[in-house]
Amino acid sequence: MKNTNPQFGTKFESYDDSFMELRTGSNGDMFNCIWKPENVTFKDELMSLKIDSDGQGGYTGGEWRTRDYYHYGFYQVSMKAIKNPGVVSSFFTYTGPSDGTKWDEIDIEFLGKDTTKVQFNYFTDGEGEHEYLFELGFDASEDFHTYGFDWQKDSITWYVDGKAVYTATENIPETPGKIMMNAWPGIGVDDWLDAYDGQTPLYAYYDWMSYEVKKKH
Repeated sequence: MKNTNPQFGTKFESYDDSFMELRTGSNGDMFNCIWKPENVTFKDELMSLKIDSDGQGGYTGGEWRTRDYYHYGFYQVSMKAIKNPGVVSSFFTYTGPSDGTKWDEIDIEFLGKDTTKVQFNYFTDGEGEHEYLFELGFDASEDFHTYGFDWQKDSITWYVDGKAVYTATENIPETPGKIMMNAWPGIGVDDWLDAYDGQTPLYAYYDWMSYEVKKKH
């Protein structure tokens, strides 16, 4: 269901089934993990997403998402990424065939092999390859920083600590999506993430997230 409220946010104080859900199952392909709700923890007003061993030679990951779908507006998160080769920590919007829609997605992804950079990307009806790596000037695994994107009909502008750093204007996604965060190890994508070394447990931390129809000026 598309959310029509002009504002939404959470400080991750606890799990609230009325507007959030935790993923169970597998994505397959490059996701070398099974999503486990117990890998998402709320403690000391922070949410942590854990990559862990499943005890049988495989791995588990954590994914948080909204129940509602959100459209054009300004999305922000305060987070601390995982620093480790072969893994991803993320903040994004997504909708696709599992929702009965085309695949539209807007991404903020931290590649654990080098957390002095952040990767921006988006998909429109399944068409991606819009990756852009931005040099942060700090290590995103060492402290909380604010990351966001302003999604409008004709553009997406990404932000770091309140400053606009990159804008895309071609073939912009148009379908409302769920707000999502996840942490996972990759497989078969060593050229992108580097090889995962099997290190566990690993944690990405989230302090708060927000959405508003019009961004702050």
